[in-house]
Amino acid sequence: MDKDAFYRKLKACRECASLFNHEPRPVFLGSSRAPIMQISQAPSKTVHETGYPFNDASGEKLRREWYRISDAAFYNPENFYITSVGKCFPGKNNRGGDKKPPKICAELWLEGELDYVENALYLIVGKAATDHFFPRLSFVDLVMNDQTIRGKPAFVLPHPSPLNVKWFKDHPEFFEKRLPVIRRHIHGALNSKS
Repeated sequence: MDKDAFYRKLKACRECASLFNHEPRPVFLGSSRAPIMQISQAPSKTVHETGYPFNDASGEKLRREWYRISDAAFYNPENFYITSVGKCFPGKNNRGGDKKPPKICAELWLEGELDYVENALYLIVGKAATDHFFPRLSFVDLVMNDQTIRGKPAFVLPHPSPLNVKWFKDHPEFFEKRLPVIRRHIHGALNSKS
C-alpha cells in the first residue's frame, strides 16, 4: 500500500468502534520527514476531543519542562511525528486512569508508521508504549540507558502524567541525570534538521 493510501485508511479506521462508548478518532500528527518520532500509549480524553496529540497537562509538562521547546516547535510536523500504540482514546478504567488500547491497533497501524517515517530518533513515552517495543525488560533500566529501535537511537521516558507522581519521587535520578541527556539529543535532532 502506498503512503497516501495508508494514511487515508488510518484516519478512517473504525476497527474498534464496538469496544468504545464513543466514536473512534485516530489521532496522530507529523510529516514522514520529521527527525523525531514520539510514540506513547494512546490519546487522552482531552486529545480525543481536540484532535491534537499531547494537548493536555501531560503534554504541557513534556514540551515546556522536559523537552524545553515551544509549542510551535513540538507541533511543527517537520519536527515531530507524534503517534501512539493505540490511535484512539480507549476510555476510562475503574481506577480513574485510561484503559489500555486494543492490541489490534498497533498490529494494524504502528508497523506501517515505523516503515514510512524517516526519523533519526525515537522517543517512547510511558510504560505501556515501552512494553510494546521492549517486553519483559525493566522499565527503570530502559529509561536510564540508551536504546535502539530499527538501528536508530531510542529514549524511553516515564509518562509525564500527574498520576505518575510516585514514580518520579522514587526515581529522582531521572531528572538529575537522564533528562538532560535526552533533552540534548532532542535539541540536537531539531538543530541538525535546519
